[in-house]
Amino acid sequence: MNSDSQSWSEQEFGNADLGDSRRTQRLIKLAEQRGCQPNASIAQSCGDNASAKAAYRFYENESICMSDILSSHQQATQKRINQESVVLAVQDTTQLDYTSHPATEGLGTLHKKKQRGILMHTTFAVTPQRVPLGIIHQQIWTRPVEEFGKKHKRKQLLIHEKESYKWLISLEASSHMQKEHPTTKVVSVGDREADIYELFISSQELSQDILVRGAWDRKVEHPENHLWSSLESQPFAGHVTVTVPRKGKQPARQAELSIRYAKVTLHPPQRPKPVELAPVTIWAVLTHEEHPPEGVEAITWLLLTSISVNSFHEACILIQWYSCRWLIEIYHKVLKSGCRVEKRQFGTVENIKRYLAIDNVVAWRVVYLTMVGRETPDIPCTAILEAHEWQALYCFIHKNSKPPDEPPALKQATRWIAQLGGFMGRKRDGEPGVIVLWRGLQRLHDIVDSWLIFHLHSHDSQHVGKD
Repeated sequence: MNSDSQSWSEQEFGNADLGDSRRTQRLIKLAEQRGCQPNASIAQSCGDNASAKAAYRFYENESICMSDILSSHQQATQKRINQESVVLAVQDTTQLDYTSHPATEGLGTLHKKKQRGILMHTTFAVTPQRVPLGIIHQQIWTRPVEEFGKKHKRKQLLIHEKESYKWLISLEASSHMQKEHPTTKVVSVGDREADIYELFISSQELSQDILVRGAWDRKVEHPENHLWSSLESQPFAGHVTVTVPRKGKQPARQAELSIRYAKVTLHPPQRPKPVELAPVTIWAVLTHEEHPPEGVEAITWLLLTSISVNSFHEACILIQWYSCRWLIEIYHKVLKSGCRVEKRQFGTVENIKRYLAIDNVVAWRVVYLTMVGRETPDIPCTAILEAHEWQALYCFIHKNSKPPDEPPALKQATRWIAQLGGFMGRKRDGEPGVIVLWRGLQRLHDIVDSWLIFHLHSHDSQHVGKD
């Protein structure tokens, strides 16, 4: 991710075409500031009034579009995708609540009548080894306030008139990515909300692979007539163990799941005339936790996919791929709790979008730092840290004024950063998570500043002495 000549912010935003090179340099600086202090206010992360005013001028500049800001990161994401054999294009929606900022123009309604905010649907590139590669595509919209309470009328609308069309737009973005990278297998992944019949049809039309968790007990061409019962009647194929991430007060755990799979043909649902949908043939994998811990709801997934499943091994691969979906939920958590994007006050929704284009990438970077240290622990930490950053980190942790000649391994550096954020590193603690890492990154920023000041002063003193 890093190089000797570029900081992470230059790599992610350096190719942004904003109509003026000075705007691009401002963007790079803003990203660097936000990355150093992701949960600080804009003014705090800028450091002084002049920089804060320049930041707000950037966010309020109507000639700059969110898509123009994100495009550079998306180019960097494509380079990372090109190095992978399989990439999961995980898509999901989150709502951003700005009810406490009523002066912001352009906000829409959310789940509650008096809630105001925006909705954001992200397509997030992830490897099967759970390393997030970046943002492929992003949609932001608002729900008209006058439409609140009219959900029952949406069944009368065509798919392109519904909010759920977001899943098909994301699928098209994944299809475009697949065409750009023909040697990489791109799979669009969605949760239960993505169980939309038109998505399966679009998948076939685009020749784009999908993996979706089923929500509806659809009618099928099978003696059992319905999807769930037809899968339950299939022969038992075997057991697989998956890691269940921590949820609320429930700790992370291992779950043993039974597997059944089959090729199924779905009957089309009814749609408003003149739309007539054709049957769709897909594969389905049913997993069920037969012996969950006491007081814990059993895991049951019915996965629907365009990818053929002809063996227990192939079913296991799809289950493992779907288990990577939780990374986008971690990403949303970092965006809200870590970057605290819902606390930022702007005059318009368009200003919020320009701000989000930067903090979205900052949030991705925090998740990236968390996961890459786990999956590629032995590579040098220069993959994510510049020389002065790892040197300052090493010397602070070891209470030493001289760093080693060779950089430490990435896993070790990641744990040191987490240690700055309160990570104890005991055996029972496991690997550091995103919370301690974003805390550690903020402390590292201050440590690096002190390191640079000290070494600049030391260098000047030595230079004066020699003269």
